[in-house]
Amino acid sequence: MIDLRSKKRIVIKLGTSTLAHKTGKLNIRRMTNLTRVLADLQNAGHELILVSSGAVGLGVGKLNLPARPKDTPGKQAAAAVGQCELMHIYDEMFSKYSVTVAQILLTKTIISTPDRVDNVRNAIDALTKLGCIPIVNENDTVAIDELELEIGENDSLSAVVASIAGAEALIILSDIDGLYSSDPRKDAQADIIPVVEEIDGHIEQIAGGAGSGLGSGGMITKINAARIATAAGVDMIIMNGRNPEDLYRLFDGEPIGTYFPAMHPQTAE
Repeated sequence: MIDLRSKKRIVIKLGTSTLAHKTGKLNIRRMTNLTRVLADLQNAGHELILVSSGAVGLGVGKLNLPARPKDTPGKQAAAAVGQCELMHIYDEMFSKYSVTVAQILLTKTIISTPDRVDNVRNAIDALTKLGCIPIVNENDTVAIDELELEIGENDSLSAVVASIAGAEALIILSDIDGLYSSDPRKDAQADIIPVVEEIDGHIEQIAGGAGSGLGSGGMITKINAARIATAAGVDMIIMNGRNPEDLYRLFDGEPIGTYFPAMHPQTAE
């Protein structure tokens, strides 16, 4: 299993299902525990970068909408309201542990333009050196192509951010324990796959399926993130985010979730 204690810069992706109840309202107990654990890991010497979903989901709750909007303007409105709520929550909760957070909003255009990628990397470097935790999200209010495509871009975005930031590991917190041999909701005999050495057609096939009602991704978007991350030399883990204390177990070397080892340079070509 991966040894995270020796790794300095780590990206952690937080899914909507980890941050919010099915109603879209904040899961206060989980968020309280999560920020405490993350602040403690930061205090232990790790440089943490969060890629946080949840803006649209929290916007749905804040606006008292019956469900996630299906039209693009509705999603933009929910994202605009929810992003304010999301950062307010992070700022308030992390401040209890004297940890400062910073917001970075990205679009596909930014991460596709070399000069802008350098700017993002420089900003992350400066913030982490100052002891801040950068919190990255898509700018869903204006990046309507991602909203319309519904491809769960924050999973892939977290892998791209890990690559840009020169991270050594990416942890994706989801509402499932990891990658299973088949759909555990349909097959009681499904087993979790502890390590995936190679992402082939079989892995892609068993990863099919949509995500939760509030989110827009699924396991297949996480497999795509693993492909991006490992090719960039970044180790990746998918694990359940329902109990933030499990992060301590992971950092202590316990086998949790599904581990995707980074490719060696000669195999990444």
